[in-house]
Amino acid sequence: MVGERLGALRAPLGKFAVLGNHDLWADDRHIVRTLEESGIRVLINETAKLAPPFAHVSICGVDDPWTGSRDGRKAFVGADGFRILLAHAPEALLTVGDERFDLGVCGHTHGGHIALPGGVPIIVPGPLGRRYAHGRFDLADGETLIVSRGVGATEVPIRWNAAADVLVIDVG
Repeated sequence: MVGERLGALRAPLGKFAVLGNHDLWADDRHIVRTLEESGIRVLINETAKLAPPFAHVSICGVDDPWTGSRDGRKAFVGADGFRILLAHAPEALLTVGDERFDLGVCGHTHGGHIALPGGVPIIVPGPLGRRYAHGRFDLADGETLIVSRGVGATEVPIRWNAAADVLVIDVG
């Protein structure tokens, strides 16, 4: 059912995904197969270039920094022009070294699941999770990181002051 819904999404420039820790803890081969059958290219430390007239855009997909292959630099091989870093978690920043990107997109933090009023997270996963719990962050050298709260939950399905979100990012 999820595969059918994802397959129905219109994306004239392509659909791309990276795996997260829960995907890799589950049956990741089945997940990759389902995504690929839905027309989604799964990037595991690799680059995909968009078709002309957007051939100057590279999607650099980094494997999950927790349970995947921690070779984020490999995701940038062959990338040039405008680089979009696609990662599951902000900790991917620790695996890409000094590789340049223009826009980074990730999630994993769920906004902290439990946050104080105003969205200040109390509990967030990972060493960079508190710093990049959710929202837009302007990093060094003009890099931008956008962190979604996502729609899921973890072992304890509780969200308090950390509403789920799905982001639409217009790169123009």
